[in-house]
Amino acid sequence: MADKKPIILSVDDDPQVMRSIKSDLRNHFKSEYRIISTISANEALESIETLKKQGEEIALFLSDQRMPEMLGVDFLEKAKTFFPKAKRVLLTAYSDTDAAIKAINDVQLDYYLLKPWDPPEERLYPVLNDLLDEWHSNFKPAFQGIRMVGYPYSPKSHTLKDFLAGNLIPYQWLDANSDPVAKELVDLHKIDTKDLPAVILESGELLSNPELQVLAKNIGLNTSAKSEMYDVVIIGAGPAGLAAGVYGGSEGLKTLMVERRAPGGQAGTSSRIENYLGFPKGLSGADLTRRALSQATRFGIEFLSPSEVADIQIDGNYKILTLTGGEKVHTKSIIISTGVDYRRLPAEGADRFTGAGVYYGAAMTEAPACKEKEVFVVGGGNSAGQGAVYLSQFAKKVTILIRKPDLTSTMSSYLIDQINAIENIEVVGVKEIVKVCGGEHLEELHIRDLDTDDISINHADVLFIFIGAKPATDWLPSNILKDEKGFLLTGRDLVNQDNYGKLWKKEREPFLLETCQPGIFAAGDVRSGAMNRVASAVGEGAMAIKFTHEYLAEI
Repeated sequence: MADKKPIILSVDDDPQVMRSIKSDLRNHFKSEYRIISTISANEALESIETLKKQGEEIALFLSDQRMPEMLGVDFLEKAKTFFPKAKRVLLTAYSDTDAAIKAINDVQLDYYLLKPWDPPEERLYPVLNDLLDEWHSNFKPAFQGIRMVGYPYSPKSHTLKDFLAGNLIPYQWLDANSDPVAKELVDLHKIDTKDLPAVILESGELLSNPELQVLAKNIGLNTSAKSEMYDVVIIGAGPAGLAAGVYGGSEGLKTLMVERRAPGGQAGTSSRIENYLGFPKGLSGADLTRRALSQATRFGIEFLSPSEVADIQIDGNYKILTLTGGEKVHTKSIIISTGVDYRRLPAEGADRFTGAGVYYGAAMTEAPACKEKEVFVVGGGNSAGQGAVYLSQFAKKVTILIRKPDLTSTMSSYLIDQINAIENIEVVGVKEIVKVCGGEHLEELHIRDLDTDDISINHADVLFIFIGAKPATDWLPSNILKDEKGFLLTGRDLVNQDNYGKLWKKEREPFLLETCQPGIFAAGDVRSGAMNRVASAVGEGAMAIKFTHEYLAEI
């Protein structure tokens, strides 16, 4: 996105004078500034407010003194409330010089120019050049893009931030309690505090406490299917789903990918993936997601987000997906790659503070807010370790709580070595959280020693939870078989199931990644027996497309 040029805004009620001002300003300044001119002071004030809401910057106001709607000094006084750092210049006749001199003190006028200003090379440009140089020396460009105003420890704010970050949309977070820019935006847009969080789009449009679907449509995400029939629909855009999308699109299949939250899955929230083939220095989950999604969409796949599948029905060789909004999507085959969700912490009070100091997974969007705070991480797997290493860059201290005596049986050795080398990370074994306490947000953790049963009370600002995962399969119909933990059964694992003969009606056995319903495949962590590694998930996603081709050749 190109930077916006700062604006020079001029006002004069005399059309002939205005044309002259506009011409002279454009001749000299148009390469570096946008020139806006009007003959109406009231119209100018309306434009100024709109420009402020749109995140524009005005470098200089140039106003005539004697105007029928209001005096120039009054206009400049009102304009100052929106752009207090802009330079202010008054155009006056010789008879108005006393008023102009008085205005130097009254409205902090920077200069007054006498009409006429010919030749401009001597009487206009040198003055304005000096003023604009001074303005530039103190100018710090405002953030160009989406801005969000909200409160820390607000679950809805966390949901919106997480959604934007997960979808790789740049945004600026502004704390309504302490940030002066946030307070300015609240006043400018006349936002009622009960309507926070609020999202201000780059156009200046305000979305008060928006639902994800509303926000998605306003930032250009696709939330409705465009075609009546697809060769394959991929449900879930984690590494397995993204790989399936890349191969499906590149091999000419009409492909739709449906994601309920944001692409990348749990891997997408990882601060650093260090054991993925071909990246010796590692890469972030967000970077891997960005590359994969860009690759998939380049091959022409269609991507819906946020959009969730509520049900699957089978009609002969075709499958009908019902989205949560009621929309129907028809397809010849399906790849289920919905991955897993983190298990909820069973401690008393944990659910109350979810999004208000208690977060599941890496929640990298909250990491900057952890500066100089006491952070706890629950879990001993690689995700917990990667999260702790990343959070240690911000937090005063990171404490990893695990039920086992140490990390050796659950975490990769390279991560254990990293953690041991970081001074502000402490690993505390044989412990579990039994209670989470606080007022409006997390403040204390009650932690039990599993050897002695003693309970200690610890101050905590933030808690990140990585305590294992459950498959995201509760939404699936009963005619798709799962194992005892809810993971999808595929391939030869189906043959010994009691219901196998009732559900599988083809003469051949199921393909390696095929569920008990022909043409419905599973890939990645959602599949029973999966390896729970990014590389294996990517491999399964690619493999699922191979089997999809074989299935489509049958029908």
